Amino acid sequence: MNKILADVSLGPGFSGFGPLGKSGENAPQQFNTTISRIIGVMTVVAFIWFTFMVIIGAIRIVSSGGDKASVESARKQITTGIVGVVIVVAAIFIVSLIGTILGIGNILNPTCIIGNSC
Repeated sequence: MNKILADVSLGPGFSGFGPLGKSGENAPQQFNTTISRIIGVMTVVAFIWFTFMVIIGAIRIVSSGGDKASVESARKQITTGIVGVVIVVAAIFIVSLIGTILGIGNILNPTCIIGNSC
C-alpha cells in the first residue's frame, strides 16, 4: 500500500498545524485547497502591488513639474507595473500550456497529479 506524505506519522508530540496537520482520506484535497489558496493570494497581492506601482507612477508624472528626468523615472515605474501584471497573467497560461504539452492536463490542480484521480 502506498502512503502519501500526509499519512506518515512523525511520532508523539509532532503534528502539523491547521488543516494540513490532519491525516486521513481527504489529505490530498486539503493539500489542493491550501496550494490553491496560496496561489490565489499571491496572484491578488501581485495585482495589487503592480496596480499600486502604476498609480504611484502616474502621480509622479503629474507632480514632476516638467522635469524630464522625473517624468522618465515615472514612465519606467509605470512600465514596470504593466510588465509585472502581464507576467503574472502570462505565468498562469504558460504553466497550463507546459502541462498540456507534457500530458499533464490538470497541472494547476495538485490533487490530480498526486492521486491520479482526474
